[in-house]
Amino acid sequence: QVHLVESGGGLVQAGGSLRLSCAASGRTFATYDMGWFRQAPGKEREFVAVINWSGRNTYYADSAKGRFTISRDNVKNTVYLQMNSLKPEDTAVYYCAARYRGTDDYHSWGQGTLVTVSS
Repeated sequence: QVHLVESGGGLVQAGGSLRLSCAASGRTFATYDMGWFRQAPGKEREFVAVINWSGRNTYYADSAKGRFTISRDNVKNTVYLQMNSLKPEDTAVYYCAARYRGTDDYHSWGQGTLVTVSS
């Protein structure tokens, strides 16, 4: 398990940008694949993006492709989500999560950071 803390959420106008950060505790960060998820009011949590342990491989939900970029810094134990061209439908609580390399289940979750996009 790893302790995760998200930051960087806030209020932004449609078309604007935000960069979310997720800081991880411990010395094993580089052994985890890291994902971003979000949950909008009244909706189920959904996948946004994932980056593998080395940072070489990424995968995005269709809603994020071309607008969001996931990256990581294994020295700083931090994963990022750069969000551009934000839309009101991107409004949600965003969570980062960790899973062991090559597995499907995320074992550690952050507390979330709220992103609100105004029209």
